Amino acid sequence: MSIAGWPQDVHRALKHAGVRLVGYVPDAGHKRLIQLCDADPDLRSVVLSTEEEGIGLAAGAWLGGVRSVLLMQSSGVGNCINVLGMIRECRFPLLMLVTMRGEEGEFNPWQVPMGRATRPVLEAMGVAVHRVAAAAEVSHAVASAAQRAYGDGSAHAVLIAQQVIGIKSFQEQAAQ
Repeated sequence: MSIAGWPQDVHRALKHAGVRLVGYVPDAGHKRLIQLCDADPDLRSVVLSTEEEGIGLAAGAWLGGVRSVLLMQSSGVGNCINVLGMIRECRFPLLMLVTMRGEEGEFNPWQVPMGRATRPVLEAMGVAVHRVAAAAEVSHAVASAAQRAYGDGSAHAVLIAQQVIGIKSFQEQAAQ
């Protein structure tokens, strides 16, 4: 599989898991996956103003009998810290796909602190974390996390390493 092929496999894994609602803050790392979800008539995509809104969206979806996924960048995890406490207390499933920034090769120094803190912050809030560093592993990790989240009402985050989504340069970022 090419680096560019993982979004199609993840889209299929989400559909197979019964996901029908996709919440996201626009993100270049998830760009192709977001396009696939937006174009899929079986999925409802919701653009969020901030990642923490996605936790409430997932809770409401679950109460309404709908499975959801939250797509975000690692910097967005910092926006969710307080509201993540609701998951364990309310016992609803949460599936998050997090594209990582701040890893080796990062051009933007502002991304580094939350990139380093993403895993420990999520784990401290009771979220099971699965990190994938190869494109070929992403869809399997998503399928496994979805099965566990929806099987026992727990929270799972799949961290998609920066090497999978590609290292951005200052020039690429300025062009977007």
